[in-house]
Amino acid sequence: MTRPGPPVSPLTPEWRRRSFTGGDEGSSRVSTYDCYERGTRGPGVVLLPELPGITPEVLGLGDHLVAEGYTVTIPSLFGEPGREGTALRAAAVAARVCVSAEFRAFALNADRPVAGFLRALARDVAARRPGHGVGVVGLCFTGGFALAAAVEPAVLAAVLSQPSVPLSVSPARRADAGVSETELRSVHERTRKDELCVLGLRFSRDMLSPEQRFATLGARLGDGFRVIPLSSERDNPGGFGRFAHSVLTREVRETPGHPARRARADVVAFLDERLKGGDGRPTHATPTD
Repeated sequence: MTRPGPPVSPLTPEWRRRSFTGGDEGSSRVSTYDCYERGTRGPGVVLLPELPGITPEVLGLGDHLVAEGYTVTIPSLFGEPGREGTALRAAAVAARVCVSAEFRAFALNADRPVAGFLRALARDVAARRPGHGVGVVGLCFTGGFALAAAVEPAVLAAVLSQPSVPLSVSPARRADAGVSETELRSVHERTRKDELCVLGLRFSRDMLSPEQRFATLGARLGDGFRVIPLSSERDNPGGFGRFAHSVLTREVRETPGHPARRARADVVAFLDERLKGGDGRPTHATPTD
């Protein structure tokens, strides 16, 4: 009997490709990436890929968000769009991006150049969806980039799913928020004065996305940071292995009551609340102390 796998989708022509160039306003530092967009109604969500790129699992999440009433834009920041995310391919892409000055995967308290591009992309998405704020969802390697994008006023919801940069090779890096001090202060200010809210997800034993990072974000953002925790402890109810990592993609199963499926539903509820004015809150999200 074949065990069920995660939701996947192909890169179909419905995903419209366009090239986008941008950076922070007033800055000469700009970047250009292809972006794939699908959906024609509802607020915009910028979905950031996980290593090794826009995999069928990332597209499956994107199609789910489209079905939930969002216009989704996925920038192709690395890898070959649509290809299967094998371990070998992930390792090859990681070897390139981890030494890239665009991403600064090992740097502490870092202002990463890709963040300016993502803020410009969020502004562009908002301008093309008048009357709506924008959500940004980051996955794994790009989890913290969603936080950096939230400096942009058009972003009203940021989702950090298992944020893994900077790579947790030292205690200081495990506790690093994944953004510069200036960006973190700006996001904190926006949680106080604007309608911004930040949502984080991780598995309890995920060493790639360490608990110290979430502790830092909770301490710095206060009630502006909510957490959806998932257990990967021994004999956990979801049957997750000790190396479970990709909360919203590879670990999701379309089985009623499945914890990662429920977490994905909670993320949609969070986006609905922040971007559509819904009155519900994610069932399993809790403010940090």
